[in-house]
Amino acid sequence: MAQLSGWDDTIVALATPQGIGAIGVIRVSGKDSFAVVNELFPSKDLLQQASHTLHVGFIKDGGQVLDEVVLSLYRSPRSYTGEDVIEISCHGSPFIQENIIRAIMQKGLRMAKPGEFTQRAFLNGKLDLTQAEAVADLIASNTEASRRTALHSMRGGFSNDLQHLRDQLIRFSALIELELDFSQEDVAFADRTQLNTLVQQLTNATQKLISSFQLGNVIKNGVQVAIIGKPNAGKSTLLNTLLNENRAIVSELEGTTRDTIEEILNINGVLFRLIDTAGIREHTVDYAESQGVERSLKKMRSAHVVIYLFDVNETSTAELQNTVNDLEKENIQYLLAGNKSDQGAIDHQQKFSSFPVIFISAKQRLHIDQLKKALVDKTIQGDLQAESTIVTNARHHDALQKLAASLADVQNGLDDQITSDLLALDIRQCLHYLGTITGQITNEDQLDFIFSKFCIGK
Repeated sequence: MAQLSGWDDTIVALATPQGIGAIGVIRVSGKDSFAVVNELFPSKDLLQQASHTLHVGFIKDGGQVLDEVVLSLYRSPRSYTGEDVIEISCHGSPFIQENIIRAIMQKGLRMAKPGEFTQRAFLNGKLDLTQAEAVADLIASNTEASRRTALHSMRGGFSNDLQHLRDQLIRFSALIELELDFSQEDVAFADRTQLNTLVQQLTNATQKLISSFQLGNVIKNGVQVAIIGKPNAGKSTLLNTLLNENRAIVSELEGTTRDTIEEILNINGVLFRLIDTAGIREHTVDYAESQGVERSLKKMRSAHVVIYLFDVNETSTAELQNTVNDLEKENIQYLLAGNKSDQGAIDHQQKFSSFPVIFISAKQRLHIDQLKKALVDKTIQGDLQAESTIVTNARHHDALQKLAASLADVQNGLDDQITSDLLALDIRQCLHYLGTITGQITNEDQLDFIFSKFCIGK
């Protein structure tokens, strides 16, 4: 990756979170890192020290001791950014950190922009763009699934998949371009049958990546789950049971829940955003309750999955069938949970045998684990343990869709037996979209937008 203009200065920033802690880490990167920090560190001559070494001593500014620190030295190109880097581990007092950063900046360094260290790593060829973006995802990960997916991409899993596609396309593109140089001789260097097979393989691989985005979105952002049902079906009790705490008010009085309540539950490394809604009934004279019902319906339509909770002792099969019909009519993913199945003498399983009902007792915690498993199966529909690439980035998804459309153009061109020059244009377009994902084709504005979403110090 060619170096962009304005990236040859030296930067500094706090790499650890703001606030009081045991230690703080200040990161310095650029050609003047060693010279500047050396002026503040009289214990040793850092210019004579080897890369990947640690040094204990005092940071001083004008004779005043700011702190006793540990310096970690990384010489170019063997560093995160590919530049000379020094990391200063100081005590975690914000006052101390600010004084050290101010002393460094007074030597002519500037404060790093959000994500600038990782951006420099990208510009210096230490990471491609997918790996760089995975760094931000790893920092933001809050479940095992999101951590594993980000780490897979950061270690080059996604990049390797894309590079494999790109290498194969480049090989055929070179042969097609060669035909153009010998157009007068009517020579064919590229085997159209092999190219046809390759395009089909690339299309399948691309579609697989595109399809993984739905799962990737779930892993990255969580699953919105609306718990709906008639008043007094036990929705608030179910929410409290799932969370193992009394989050929602439970009462025998109908219409107790007037507004939606949202809580987060981690099941098998996936975040489920549970929404306890107001009981849905068609006629109510209470204004607050009617507003709650309207919000419930809105949440139901926007949720990824709906848990329809019903009282097995009070609900008829005809009533449940009408509900199922309404849910399917609106293309809503749903689970049917029959509550209070520990009560009554009726054979509930026989009564609702024609429906995929999970029979539970929210109050007695009966079959709650079965409901959780059904939630995971409904949304994940795959093995999160597998070491496979899962697309979580909307920018990547958009580029993959454009790649798929360009591959379709190549396939149509092969089917119509178009000339080599037109076929070469379509293949170049495919390579373009692959390049935009990895950063082989990009621009400064795009990079600024991507890295501006990073935290300062990373």
